[in-house]
Amino acid sequence: METQTNQDKNILELATFYIGDALCGMDILKVQEINKLMEMTKVPQAPDYVDGILNLRGQIVTIVDLGKKLGLGETDLGDDPRNIIVNAPGEHIGLLVRRISDVVMADPDRIESAPANMSGIQGTFFTGVYKTENKLIGILNVEEVLKIEKESHRHGRAGNFDN
Repeated sequence: METQTNQDKNILELATFYIGDALCGMDILKVQEINKLMEMTKVPQAPDYVDGILNLRGQIVTIVDLGKKLGLGETDLGDDPRNIIVNAPGEHIGLLVRRISDVVMADPDRIESAPANMSGIQGTFFTGVYKTENKLIGILNVEEVLKIEKESHRHGRAGNFDN
């Protein structure tokens, strides 16, 4: 008796993107906007995964190379890189990704926990995986990425972004 519509179920809309060859996604409600790579200002003494900061319509945005942050290597800028702007407490963070893919409608009941080979530092950044007919999407835990980012700032390892 499957008479439920998409509105009756809690369908999760995943904004998907590539980090290297890995297809990842995040809840689309966490995305403020997606824009092309803009000119950035380097930040002295910032962690290697911080590419710089930029001024986006009067807001200072810290750009994090998501590939480096997750230990998957530097983002290839030759494809069609994009910044996914997300709101962190008290600031905006741009997550640099190789390219944007589709929005995927995901049934939360079909999201599986992250496999054992995603354990370790990278595993803490993923809440699970979602299988489509022909793809496997790693679901990014944006809060975890940003939380560690905030801890780096608090311990003075990320440089001073208040200038």
